[in-house]
Amino acid sequence: MPASTIAIVAIYLGFALLELWRSNLFSKEEQSRDDGIVEAISMTMLLAVTQPTVLLLAGKIADMVAPQYAGALSGLNIFAAIALFLVLDDMLQYWWHRASHSTPWLYNLHRAHHNARYMSVRLVYRNNIIYYAMMPSLWMSGVLIWLGLGWVYAGYIVVKLLVITGAHSDVAWDEPLYAKKWLSPVMWVVERTISTPATHHAHHGRHADDPAVHYKGNYGNLLFFWDVLFGTAKITRTFPVSYGVENLAPATLGQQLLWPIFPENKVMDEPVGEGTTAKVA
Repeated sequence: MPASTIAIVAIYLGFALLELWRSNLFSKEEQSRDDGIVEAISMTMLLAVTQPTVLLLAGKIADMVAPQYAGALSGLNIFAAIALFLVLDDMLQYWWHRASHSTPWLYNLHRAHHNARYMSVRLVYRNNIIYYAMMPSLWMSGVLIWLGLGWVYAGYIVVKLLVITGAHSDVAWDEPLYAKKWLSPVMWVVERTISTPATHHAHHGRHADDPAVHYKGNYGNLLFFWDVLFGTAKITRTFPVSYGVENLAPATLGQQLLWPIFPENKVMDEPVGEGTTAKVA
């Protein structure tokens, strides 16, 4: 097993054990029977099927189109290589995520991630199975690996998943740090650079009238800087009262995992993602 895979598993298990100890990993407030099923299936499909398949196919397609460029960037400076992943993977994922909250069709593919009425490491890989297969940033990562940057991706993805897993956990690592006045300048920089529990929990908040909620923004995955740069950031250093989606009918198990094969119960009036009004189809 590659060292990067071991590191990712260790990070996930570390946060999971922390939740098991501090907040009960397997029994969250307002949890439904479907939640565990959606999380188990979507996580297994992504890690065992979708991600390796997309990364492999991206390289195969690139090799068919321009075989002469295979491994062309293998000698690239490491900082330039990291910059490529930050732009072509992380920034592209920011725009994909943002589009998923402004286009009803994409939101139906992403809604499973927000359907849970709690925060947890269990949500990190929770999404419609088709959502990840269509994610442009995952395909671009495959191309960059084919270009010879797999050695950089191995470290990059570990750091990215460390940030993302920590941002979803309901054991908020940033909360006690805000209370220390001498750390305030440091946290000012941190919360504008990477996703933190406070900024990402705001994105998962249920009600728009909650001052700590900002589900029409805070889209960043590794870098929260993209939200700052593109005007979708909201920083409150507080946490939502409740999580989930509002103004939409409950999503079925089939809809969460395999929309549009299993169509939604309701049709949204306008393309603004969650938090919209809904009407009977």
